[in-house]
Amino acid sequence: MRRTNARTILRSLKELGSCSRADLVRATGMSAPTVANVVSDLDDLGLIHWIGEGVSGGGRPPENLRFNADHGCLAGVDVTADALRILLTDLNGTLLEEQSEALPKEVRSPDAVIEVLRALLKAMMQRRNLPSKKLVAMTVGVAGITNARDGIVVSVSGSSTWRDISLRDLLRPHFACSLFIENDTNLAAIGEHFCGVAQAEDSFVFIGIGAGVGAGIFLNGQIVHGASWSAGEIGYLRIPNISSMQPSLYEFGALEQVLGGPGILRSWNAVSNKSGQTIKLRKANKVLDLALEGNAAAQKIVLQRASLLKDVILNLSLILNPNLFVVGGDIGAHAALLQLTVEMLQESEVAVANVLPSSLGNSAVVWGGIAVSMQNSEQTLLGN
Repeated sequence: MRRTNARTILRSLKELGSCSRADLVRATGMSAPTVANVVSDLDDLGLIHWIGEGVSGGGRPPENLRFNADHGCLAGVDVTADALRILLTDLNGTLLEEQSEALPKEVRSPDAVIEVLRALLKAMMQRRNLPSKKLVAMTVGVAGITNARDGIVVSVSGSSTWRDISLRDLLRPHFACSLFIENDTNLAAIGEHFCGVAQAEDSFVFIGIGAGVGAGIFLNGQIVHGASWSAGEIGYLRIPNISSMQPSLYEFGALEQVLGGPGILRSWNAVSNKSGQTIKLRKANKVLDLALEGNAAAQKIVLQRASLLKDVILNLSLILNPNLFVVGGDIGAHAALLQLTVEMLQESEVAVANVLPSSLGNSAVVWGGIAVSMQNSEQTLLGN
């Protein structure tokens, strides 16, 4: 009961901001002695910051207090195929610092990535004068099928070094904080709900389209993982009349081979070779840029992809019927693709949903990591 009361008071402090013990009594329904005892315990743990006397209602002015968000910090991490992004915040989720680092081919194995993570995070915390013991919780997002319960990365498409990796166990010798592992698209959905465009939604779907394609299904206030942690792996969806390939755990799926960035770039290079165009591109989003500029070949490629994305959204709408789809990633949120997709969806009369671009961009995953870290940090903070 004492632990339950402590968690309740801690959450109320975060919600109320500056308040008195009397405010906490009213907010929680606990007795004044119980609140006083819990506040004393939290004060002993360093989780209370006293901020002086409040306004008197006729008697002795109350002592005001607030949650001490500077008592520690939280980290959100995004591990992509070729880069690492880290977000550092205080315990209230207030941004302290964000940094990204490219990962050369020789440092993309789990052990090598952990070494880069250690060095970057250490430098970030040192710049903020934060000792390592101040890190309360860290959540790492990985672009692959992830067993969030056990902290295991089941597979990352196209990578032979990220298969059945007990990432949480690999991190534990290096980080004394609470550790959480999650699929990157799921974290992007959580991030958009935490501080992005989906804050008002309890049920929505996030679709991320970059090098790969995936969905984070957020229903009734939580992520849907599925029986084998594969819910939302829409990159493996079959494409009628295009591919008959069976889904393979360690390969890119049929949909993402066409809708993802490499597929778009392959289409452009094929068109360029046939037509003799001299525009050579290395990034798929440049094809979408050309479409906005009026390039007919690029527009045809984008039209094909918009039709595919429209079908994916419509099919998911008919199955889940959410009110909102959030589309992110360098390809997914690009105006050339998204505007055309929305126009096509307006022709449907059934299961119509709002479709919006991600408001957090490349930081959606790390903000989701912060939200997960914050939600699960209470046990560590209370010493339970």
